[in-house]
Amino acid sequence: MKEFWDDRYSKEDYAYGTSPNLFFKEAIDKYNLKGKILLAAEGEGRNAVYAAQKGLQVFAFDISEEAKKKALRLAKEKAVEIHYEVGDFFELKLLEERFDAAALIYAHLPPNILPAYHQKIGELLKSGGFIILEGFSENNLELRRVNPKIGGPDKIEMLFSIDKIKKDFPTFDIILLEEKEVELKEGAFHDGVARVIRFIGRKKS
Repeated sequence: MKEFWDDRYSKEDYAYGTSPNLFFKEAIDKYNLKGKILLAAEGEGRNAVYAAQKGLQVFAFDISEEAKKKALRLAKEKAVEIHYEVGDFFELKLLEERFDAAALIYAHLPPNILPAYHQKIGELLKSGGFIILEGFSENNLELRRVNPKIGGPDKIEMLFSIDKIKKDFPTFDIILLEEKEVELKEGAFHDGVARVIRFIGRKKS
């Protein structure tokens, strides 16, 4: 898996572009988030950099060193600072921090680790902290067969559903939880009409 992402991110172009994910951007703007934000599987930094531009203290991580290089380059170009770690999530130094918000934008992981991963991210949030998630729905598989350029996993167990989100985030009040068809224009690998799950939750006191 690490080799796959290192190869994708080693190219000169940004695989998913340099603009933030629209759902993430809208959530950051709408809720006027402040403080520390954690960005999971952040890739080349497009969302981290936007959050930093909005005044948030950004902590990001990924398994790819090539992703970190591109993210830090983008941050330098935009004159912002981000804290970026590479490695196994459960072994990172940022686990010592507590966050006001977390974002999982297309953070698809194998089903044997995803529930624990979601649980840990929930634990790292302060009471009242926000979680922002967008990822491909189980129903994206059919659209992906028609247009592989929309991207996303090709295994249903790595895709999201409303029921999976409810099960993984029981300590959050649901602000928004929906399945939606959207047109993605995010670089070369998210291009076309896709079905996604969108979730905004607030950690219960």
